[in-house]
Amino acid sequence: MPEKRTIEKARTDKREGKSPSTQAGEFVREEIHHIREGKHGARSTQQAIAIGLSEARRAGVDLPPPKRGTTKRRTRKSATYAYDAGQGRRTPKRRPRVARAVTKALKREPRSTASRAALSQQGKRAAAKRSAASRSAAARKAAATKGARGRSAAARKAAGTRAHG
Repeated sequence: MPEKRTIEKARTDKREGKSPSTQAGEFVREEIHHIREGKHGARSTQQAIAIGLSEARRAGVDLPPPKRGTTKRRTRKSATYAYDAGQGRRTPKRRPRVARAVTKALKREPRSTASRAALSQQGKRAAAKRSAASRSAAARKAAATKGARGRSAAARKAAGTRAHG
């Protein structure tokens, strides 16, 4: 259950017209805080972020589940469930035994995943992934618009650059 303060902050963000991901950021921040204060752990920083996003969806933040092909089917299914619950489309059944098992499992996980260094690494990995994707997209576009002669010239120029470097 998210703290009252977190829900209030998310609502304030919504009133200010901020994006759903910014609103969800409040829940992720809360989750990181829980791990740091020792309430429970997480196997990875991604898991900590995922828990926060799930909490946000359940709390009614308008953050739709990821598109097909971007994540695992199971992840998407879980996100859809949380989203529907938050939008009032379904009433989740209370499952105390499952809830206890999840909490117990999370308590066994390390706390170091929410350290400054770990979160910094996570951010760097995400940024590298984004820049690599945009680079390859730019390369595809260039190849599509150049034509055979242009591609050949570009390849020669690249080979020359590599030889100098």
